[in-house]
Amino acid sequence: MIIGLTGRNASGKGEVARRLQDGGFRYLSLSDEIRAELKARGLEPSRENMIDEGRRLRKTFGEGVLARRCLRRVTPFENYVVDSIRNPAEVEVLRLLKNFYLVRVDAPVELRYERLKKRARPGDSQTFEQFKQDEERELASDDPAAQQLIATGEMADFVIVNDADIETLKQKVVATFQQASLRTYRPGWDEYFMRIASMVALRSNCVKRRTAAVVVKDRRIISTGYNGTPKGVTNCYEGGCPRCYNLTPSGTDLGECRCSHAEENSIVQAAYHGVSLKGATMYTIFSPCLLCSKMIINAGIKEVVYLSEYPMASASRRLLEEAGVVLRAMHLPDSSIIDLWVG
Repeated sequence: MIIGLTGRNASGKGEVARRLQDGGFRYLSLSDEIRAELKARGLEPSRENMIDEGRRLRKTFGEGVLARRCLRRVTPFENYVVDSIRNPAEVEVLRLLKNFYLVRVDAPVELRYERLKKRARPGDSQTFEQFKQDEERELASDDPAAQQLIATGEMADFVIVNDADIETLKQKVVATFQQASLRTYRPGWDEYFMRIASMVALRSNCVKRRTAAVVVKDRRIISTGYNGTPKGVTNCYEGGCPRCYNLTPSGTDLGECRCSHAEENSIVQAAYHGVSLKGATMYTIFSPCLLCSKMIINAGIKEVVYLSEYPMASASRRLLEEAGVVLRAMHLPDSSIIDLWVG
C-alpha cells in the first residue's frame, strides 16, 4: 500500500506520516527531491527556494517529475507513505500504482497557525496575515507547474480532519489505514497465474517469440514451460534453431523449427517428473497450435486460458471444442504494481 499525503501548511501531515511509520510504513517525501536539487545547486532549502525550485523542476521535466523520481525508491513489496504531494500531476503518476491512496489532512486556519508558531521552523510566517498570504500562492495558480493544493486536495480518497489532540489524530490515521486496506488491490486467480506465465516467458530462449505455459490444479502450480530449443541443444538465440535465427517468414518451414512450444514443454516436464495433469487448467500466453492441442487433450487438461490468439488457430479451436476442452480468452489489466517493475 502507498499512502500519499497532501494538505495545507501545518495541517499535521508530518504527524500522520510518523504514525504510519510507527506502523511499518517507509517514509518518502517529494520535498526531499527538491531539497536534493537545491543542495546540488548550492542553495539553502528556504520555503521560498523550495517553492521556486519545485516550479522549475516541473516546468523543465514535466509536472509529475517529483513523483516519478520518488517511484525509483518504491518496491511492490512494502508499504510507503509519500509526503508533500502538491500538484495534480504528481497524484496521476502515483495512481499508476493500484494500491495508491491520497489522504488530505485538514485543520482550521487559526489552529494551523498556532501549530506553525510552536514548531518555529526557519522561514515560517511571522504573523497570521503573512501566514495567510504565503498560503495563497500555494493553493492555486494559472501556472500548471506551480503548487496546486486545492486541485490536489480535491483528488483525495480520504480526508483526515486534524482539529483535536494528537491521540485523536493517531486514531483517525489507523481508521483511514483500515478503510484503505479494504480497497487494496489483489489479483484474481486468472490474473495471478497469467502473470506468473508472463514471467516464465522471460526465460524463453527463442529469438522470434517469447511465450510460456503454466499448468494449475486445485489452484496450485504443478508444471511450467517456456518455448525454446530442447535441453542440451544450443539456445535458439545463439543459432540453435536455424529457422528462427535466420528470420524465416512466419508460417513457412514449420517442420524445420527446432524449438519446442511452451505448452509442449509444460506437459513434457510434468511427464518427466511423473505428475498427472488430468483435470488441470493451462494458462498460456498464446492459444495452442494444433500439435499442442492434441497433447493437451491426451494429457487430460480440461481448460486452456490464453491471452492472445495464435496464428492459424481455427483448427486447434475446433479440435479442443470437439474433445470437450474449454478454451477461454482473458485480458490482463493495462497496468498493475508489478508492471512498473517488470516493464
